[in-house]
Amino acid sequence: MNSLQDLLQAALTEMGRQRWPQAAALLAPFAHLQSNELQRYYGESLRRSGRPQDAVGPLMQALALKMDDVDAYLQLAFALQSLQMKAEAAECFRTVAALQPQSVMAQSYLAHGDQQCARWQDFDTNLQALLTAIHQKPDDASDEFGVPFTLVGLPHEPADLLKVAQLSTRFLSRGLQPLPAIKAKAKTGNTKLRIGYLSGDFHTHATAALLVETLEHHDRDRFEILLFSHGPDDGSPLQQRIRQACNRFIDVSDLDPSAIAARMREESVDIAIDLKGHTAGSRFIALACRPAPVQASWLGFPGTCGADFIDYIIGDEIVTPLSDAAAYSEKIAQLPRCYQPGDSTRQITPSPRTSLGLPEDAIVLLGANPVYKITPEVFDTWMEILHRLPDALLWQLSGGEQADAQLRLEAEQRGIAGDRIVFMPPTDMAAHWQRLAAADLALDTWPCNGHTTTSDALAAGVPVLTIQGKGFASRVAASLLTAAGLADLICESPADYVDKACLMVKRPQDAQRPRRAATPWIDSAGFARDLEALYLRMWERAVSGLSPVELPSCQRLADSR
Repeated sequence: MNSLQDLLQAALTEMGRQRWPQAAALLAPFAHLQSNELQRYYGESLRRSGRPQDAVGPLMQALALKMDDVDAYLQLAFALQSLQMKAEAAECFRTVAALQPQSVMAQSYLAHGDQQCARWQDFDTNLQALLTAIHQKPDDASDEFGVPFTLVGLPHEPADLLKVAQLSTRFLSRGLQPLPAIKAKAKTGNTKLRIGYLSGDFHTHATAALLVETLEHHDRDRFEILLFSHGPDDGSPLQQRIRQACNRFIDVSDLDPSAIAARMREESVDIAIDLKGHTAGSRFIALACRPAPVQASWLGFPGTCGADFIDYIIGDEIVTPLSDAAAYSEKIAQLPRCYQPGDSTRQITPSPRTSLGLPEDAIVLLGANPVYKITPEVFDTWMEILHRLPDALLWQLSGGEQADAQLRLEAEQRGIAGDRIVFMPPTDMAAHWQRLAAADLALDTWPCNGHTTTSDALAAGVPVLTIQGKGFASRVAASLLTAAGLADLICESPADYVDKACLMVKRPQDAQRPRRAATPWIDSAGFARDLEALYLRMWERAVSGLSPVELPSCQRLADSR
């Protein structure tokens, strides 16, 4: 390298391609240099390479050289979160918010950071600061990443999420240029419609577990299925199954968004489906280059992408009612059943309660959603249930030592002994499915429901109690329960939720255990046909030169005839 600036530019190029280990290796020989930018780039590259402990030193050095470096504070916070030091991470976010009080990004991370460690004393203050930042931001702003995912777990209006998503998408897609326009053409003879799924989750991940059986049931005589993967190659049985369920598995992990788009265009993708949206590791902005004539968002993010380059969002009549169309930049395309696929081949055998640290004679109330989804209102409601059911305990997914200790303290402040919360330690996905069956009833969260969490509980035979709210994320459990024939478990209010929980789970000797759902509602072959029919409707409009429009479910169309 001729100069420090040349080195930093080379590192930025690797980072732009998300080649984090290569960027870290490039910077490592110069880690002794007293350069704020170099230390920050080095720390971020180490963190994103899966080395958060090693990242802390360079990031602290970056801050020593420039104490108001917002990006260094953010990267340090992310590293600390990976190290399960979530309270310390929240303090980094607090500093960012103090440095940039009007920033949607800063206020988003602060609110979410406190939620991750169940620090609720500033819940209302954090939420109000975030909403104020959103409302004061000009509608056409593109100066920062607004972190839509953090808003999903907090009370908000759908219009707020749309505005933050648009802000973030404009920021992320700046500088990306569309490819030369291409027209959709009718398929003739044996020509198949090419569906290109883009995701970083084609490995041991919840999205892959949900999607795999539907991929297996795609009609290969009419559709060619291409998977564009920007995630890790973990060699897992699930990834091998995913690979076998498509026509071609294309690794684009080393490509930047423009190059991903170019590869999709090279493969003549007709309909591009992004499965990530505004979630961690997403590269949905590749679609800003318009690689395909038709582009849609599905499954990964429960809300709008705020992108004018995505034509449709795939949902259903419950999660995306047509009356909510104004809250989406995309046109709503409804499936006639729950938008979420599943895997009917899963075999779940209940684990003995004693092996899970659970008493045999207790009423076990499952809290399988992550801690950040638990708001003070949700926790108040759960503690009321424990007050009314003295033989019940809350079996909660662990959020790490700090969050777990805080939840026990919050319980004690509400008059509930801390040991009535039993925490589930981290485990692999298959073992997690098996242990869920030991619960009597799953308690859902709001405003962000359990999504895969809800379908996992139902597959394990555990009914789920939920409250249906406004917006996609608040309606997923209701959609799944309706599909499973358990719509009566959808509650109207926290008071209704408490009453139903107490009626459903009396002492085992006084009443039968709650109804079981298991997996009969999952029909992946039928789901694949419904999805393909929706793809064909999208394609037919494009071939006819018509703009995207709302596509109501075929069931609704049939009912209206």
